[in-house]
Amino acid sequence: VQLVESGGGLVQPGGSLRLTCAASGNTFSYLYASWFRQAPGKEREGVAYIGKLGLTNYAESVKGRFTISKDSTKKTLYLEMNDLKPEDTAMYYCAARSGPLFRLWLYNDDVDYWGQGTQVTVSS
Repeated sequence: VQLVESGGGLVQPGGSLRLTCAASGNTFSYLYASWFRQAPGKEREGVAYIGKLGLTNYAESVKGRFTISKDSTKKTLYLEMNDLKPEDTAMYYCAARSGPLFRLWLYNDDVDYWGQGTQVTVSS
């Protein structure tokens, strides 16, 4: 499985962006998927999660502002980001797991596949 992100860019505080992650291969519908982000000098952290059946979970810092979704027919994962803040500035990564998972979250060590990342910068 290969994951390719797009949609990052420069946006003013309060603005919106939609990130897209296009997956290759035939197993997309069987994957658990997440968006992670990594700011300079900080560890990579999970932002949003979506399970095989569409159950979602979010980091507290983005709840109510970010929405994760997927279109299995298009093999695409999305992250809709609204009311963006300067602290949301980071490289955003699409990630997926094909093995079993018994919680509604992916940690770094759970991930089987990573995208190359797309930069999101929130600044006036």
